[in-house]
Amino acid sequence: MRPYRRMITGAAVATLALASVAGLAPHAWAHCDTLDGPVVKDARKALAEGKATRVLKWVKARDEGQVKLAFSKALVERKQGGKARSAADMRFFTTLVRVHRAGEGAPFTGLKPSGTDLGPAVQGADKALVSGSVDALVRQATREVEKGIRERFAHARQTRKSSESNVEAGRRYVASYIEYVHYVERLHDDATAKATGHEHEGEPTAHKE
Repeated sequence: MRPYRRMITGAAVATLALASVAGLAPHAWAHCDTLDGPVVKDARKALAEGKATRVLKWVKARDEGQVKLAFSKALVERKQGGKARSAADMRFFTTLVRVHRAGEGAPFTGLKPSGTDLGPAVQGADKALVSGSVDALVRQATREVEKGIRERFAHARQTRKSSESNVEAGRRYVASYIEYVHYVERLHDDATAKATGHEHEGEPTAHKE
């Protein structure tokens, strides 16, 4: 186990807490593969405008070529109207999101429907950007992180009391201790990490003992 890290408080806790608020649920890491997510929203606008520029920010420079090609093909197919237009749109959405997630090292298993439950963390983060205020998100995240720390602390403290009575009781304490310390460690690591895009859109990083 790595050395015990100092507990974090205030804004640093809230910055990190998006993962905690969502309980590290898988859907929290798949924000950009929904039909009402930001990538597809930009794709719809780009198709309506007839210009791919709007969506290129979602992919790496090395991947622009295949996205532009898919976009041009979609524009041609959309002219048929009706079902052909809808099918062309979906093919382009799929290509764009797949390339975006591949560029971020995240898996892609297909587009998720509109209204997919993304959990309170993602919803709160998006709402904050739209409203221009992060205050509500900070309060929400801080509450969840505080609750998570207190619950794990209480469990570790309780199991510690009987940890010397027998080996099994000791193992229960060790398990709760590891969960407690690793939880705080994850908070610290995420809160102090430099923001570099969508690392968290893939699987959460495993923490070593």
